[in-house]
Amino acid sequence: MSEILTNDQIAALVEAAKQGDLPDDSAAGRRGRRLKTVDFARPTKFTSEQERRIVRTLDMFCQTAAARLTAELRVPLELEVINTTQLTWSAAQQQLPPASLGAPLDVQPHDTRMLMTAELPFMLMAIEYLLGGAPERPPRVRKLSEIDWVLSRRLFETLTTQLSIVWQDLAGQSLTAQEIDSHVEGMQIAAISEPTLTVTLESRINRHSSTLALLIPWAAIDKVADQIAGRDTRARAADPRSAALLEAALASASVTMRAQVGEVELAIDDVLGLAPGDLVKLGMQASDGVVLYAEDVPVHHAQPGRSGARRAVQITGDPAAAGAGSPGEQPSAAPAPDGGTFR
Repeated sequence: MSEILTNDQIAALVEAAKQGDLPDDSAAGRRGRRLKTVDFARPTKFTSEQERRIVRTLDMFCQTAAARLTAELRVPLELEVINTTQLTWSAAQQQLPPASLGAPLDVQPHDTRMLMTAELPFMLMAIEYLLGGAPERPPRVRKLSEIDWVLSRRLFETLTTQLSIVWQDLAGQSLTAQEIDSHVEGMQIAAISEPTLTVTLESRINRHSSTLALLIPWAAIDKVADQIAGRDTRARAADPRSAALLEAALASASVTMRAQVGEVELAIDDVLGLAPGDLVKLGMQASDGVVLYAEDVPVHHAQPGRSGARRAVQITGDPAAAGAGSPGEQPSAAPAPDGGTFR
């Protein structure tokens, strides 16, 4: 940045130049080495895969909860995950906004707890809409009345219900909101040094933004950590018993079986020119029989014929499948008439 020098400053520079005493600016122009600060006190208990799957689950929660609250408040509301960070429990509590309400979430069947918080301006604005108002800006922060507490609990229960649905799919755990409190910094949900994942969500109502937070102590998911990371699913897929159960489930499914004499490609003009009595060569020898298909997959070669009064095919060349028909009933070969084609 340039500046205007006074006459005295100019004279001092000239005198210094005569004496060879000019300052060396080259050192000041060099950029120092860039160092990255690493905080070894910050826990890394949650793996990146667990964080990714939790955030993806909370993205689905944001969609369903926003739709539910939009219907209840009768005003467009948006929810979005904006940040995740790993801290100790005490540090995570200290970073929560001072004017917040919080509700412990009971986690079953493992009898642990999480913490959900919401800024007070968000709660007050939502309460105004629940009571039929249409505030243009968040109401002034005030002491909550009994009605405010009841409606605040209802809002937390609505959010927790939507969260429990998606969390059940992720971790097999159900969540239930407990009593809400305005002193979130004093809620002792976990040990002060417990690794905690804090997921911050932004809520937008009528162009006004507030934040919600979900604090997930490691103890709350310790017993389902592999399931959250997806390792439990991969282990079940590698289990031979799972393959046997899948095979047994698929064995009762029905498929369409069909016999195909042959096929040939024709130009559209030739197809339109076909008339009764025309002979279409299908490109297969008569001795080749037919091909038996399961849906669109060829599975066997067979010889056409009939079984009683019904058309049938007899599988050839596959002893294991030859006994697949009804016991004691084998299709008898039907002679092909001269010049005819089986269809």
